[in-house]
Amino acid sequence: MDKIVILDFGSQTTQLIGRRIRDMGVYTEILPGDTPLDAEVLAETRGIILSGSPESVYENGAAPDRAVYECGLPLLGICYGLQRMNYDQGGLVEPLPRREYGRIGVTITEAEDAGNGGAANAAAIRRFLEGFPLNNGTRRFTAWMSHGDTLTRLAPGFRAYGLSDTGYPAVLIHEERPWFGLQFHPEVTHCEGGAGILRAFVFAVCGAGAGWTMERYVQELRSSLAERVGDSPVLLLISGGVDSTVAGALLLAALPPDQVHLMYMDTGLMRKDETKTVKAALEKLGARHLHIVYCGEEFLSALKGLAEPEAKRKVIGDLFITIQEREVRALGLPDSYFLAQGTLYTDLIESGKGVGKKAQLIKSHHNVGSPLVDAKRRAGRILEPLDRLYKDEVRRLGALVGVDQEVLRRHPFPGPGLAVRILGEVTAEKCDILREADAIFIEELKSRRSAETGNSFYDDIWQAFAVLLPIRSVGVAGDVRKYGWVLALRAITSADGMTADVYPFPAADLLEISTRITNTVKDIGRVTYDISSKPPATIEWE
Repeated sequence: MDKIVILDFGSQTTQLIGRRIRDMGVYTEILPGDTPLDAEVLAETRGIILSGSPESVYENGAAPDRAVYECGLPLLGICYGLQRMNYDQGGLVEPLPRREYGRIGVTITEAEDAGNGGAANAAAIRRFLEGFPLNNGTRRFTAWMSHGDTLTRLAPGFRAYGLSDTGYPAVLIHEERPWFGLQFHPEVTHCEGGAGILRAFVFAVCGAGAGWTMERYVQELRSSLAERVGDSPVLLLISGGVDSTVAGALLLAALPPDQVHLMYMDTGLMRKDETKTVKAALEKLGARHLHIVYCGEEFLSALKGLAEPEAKRKVIGDLFITIQEREVRALGLPDSYFLAQGTLYTDLIESGKGVGKKAQLIKSHHNVGSPLVDAKRRAGRILEPLDRLYKDEVRRLGALVGVDQEVLRRHPFPGPGLAVRILGEVTAEKCDILREADAIFIEELKSRRSAETGNSFYDDIWQAFAVLLPIRSVGVAGDVRKYGWVLALRAITSADGMTADVYPFPAADLLEISTRITNTVKDIGRVTYDISSKPPATIEWE
């Protein structure tokens, strides 16, 4: 099967490149940026992509195996990947006086005479440039950039075919070899025509064949899980969200149901009626060993006095494992059991555990960053069948293994639960307040419909939730002075969770939702709406 190899140098969007290409039906394999490119790696490879990176080529940036320039395969450098190619071939890369970030226009400046002059790469150059957006007869489009360096001298053989509005090289192509470079990120949804650019490289330049489907991925997952696990018991720590539920459904489909143990912890940090909903969904999937642990008092006690987000996440992560180990002993499972988790790739890369060695820590995830989970990982007793997927792919996989649409359409919910949606110290009283306000918000979103799409607001929104702020605000209830908590509402649209835009609520709906919350939840005195996109903000507040 044809494949595209992606060398990961630590970009937050490396896996997104792979996901975009998988959506085209072409298999992708993501490897650390400095992986030796031997015959096994290159087998059936039709092209290689060098990803972005938070590093600079002239400082600590990782370099690829020199074989990447000698293998004869088409190369596509994205952001740092382009700078790496130019630098490695004798060009110069230097810091910008002002970094290029966000939406910036790019114009293809020499499309008409692309590859003229007898260049050996002429035909491929033309095919590649035909994939760029065409607006009013000009190949000019809005790209998404995120870099602080630029190319100040092009390496021999390279030519700039596109410039940014700030005047710097944005598209670089080698005249003789099939090497292409982009100083922007075509993989993010904010890049106009980005999918077409990637498609041009994968199909028109590399000639890759489409032979990859989610059905095939599910088959391979089921086979690999059965082979790795053998007859050992598997314990899945299940939150009830989409990710862990799909992981549970996959385990139940790949292994004998009696071999699969599902442990759900009611941490006291759950949404309203969460435990009842989770129990019904898992039993419908055929779970025979569902262990519900009520441990709210333990979590609230451990969180007492903690206000710093990372401190809360670490405590929650450690306590998850501590309680799990205690409860496993009570179940009598042997030491050979596997611990399974619904970890997604977004969890790994935000925790600095991307495929490469240069991934940056954005925030700790309770099922990724905990020292105890790391110990399990080092021992080779962790199963993470979804760790190379994004949320939309997980939903597609879930449908294939029998998960109800009502479950699959649920918005993401963080593993630490309401603890990271209560800014500052977490208490039982605050949890009750937030739980009720959040339930009202979600209920309203499901009952209201968009005039533009005809869908409910809930289905048009990627993720929506309420956040309890650590401040009180003066108000008036009737003729009485009221001093209530401030609640922030968050609703965003996204294709993959890596970037996000604010959902544009009609003002009347937002006002009515706010009024219902303040009239119903007596401790809420004021409601605000978060209008921050990602980046620069993250989706969750903590």
